[in-house]
Amino acid sequence: MARKLKTYQTSLGFFDQAIAAPSMKAALEAWGADSNLFHQGAAKESHDPDVIAATMAKPGLVLRRPVGTDRPFSEHAELPTDLGGRGPRKAARKSKGAKTKKPSARPLDKAAERKAALAYEREQRHRELERVKEEAARQKERERRQQAVDKAQAALDKAEHGHAKRAATIQAEVEAIDKRSRAEEARWDKEKGRLETALRRTRD
Repeated sequence: MARKLKTYQTSLGFFDQAIAAPSMKAALEAWGADSNLFHQGAAKESHDPDVIAATMAKPGLVLRRPVGTDRPFSEHAELPTDLGGRGPRKAARKSKGAKTKKPSARPLDKAAERKAALAYEREQRHRELERVKEEAARQKERERRQQAVDKAQAALDKAEHGHAKRAATIQAEVEAIDKRSRAEEARWDKEKGRLETALRRTRD
């Protein structure tokens, strides 16, 4: 059974934000808040009929309006036009007045509540599906990169093995040449000594 939705409202940065959600926790998650704004007094359940109507028409979506104004909430709100001078104080007073606005006696009919709750669940399922798709795409990209890394590492390992093998062969050849060189030096020293001795004998 779809959970009944309530409208929650807060102010973050340059915008007032509102959402129709089944709980404060769900609203905080949708706002991306890293602390409990309700406990801090920075968020509340809204009883403004216009705000409720706007959020119930698009349950699960964060709606915005310029902070300190009473403009209608929408998905794509413009930045406040007056951020300096006395503008913010006036807007703040205006916003404060909106907070004290008496709840409307006009009730939200049960059919509309059920419809909004079902729409919220559909939106949540859609978001979860998109999240799963994005995670699958990220996982696929990670696997592709890992395959590329593994391929490059295998090529490097193969090249290093080939280099080590060739270097070992060259080193063996160098040692063999060095051994032959030492043997030749020893042979020559012996022969040279014999020939020099013979030369001295012929001179004597």
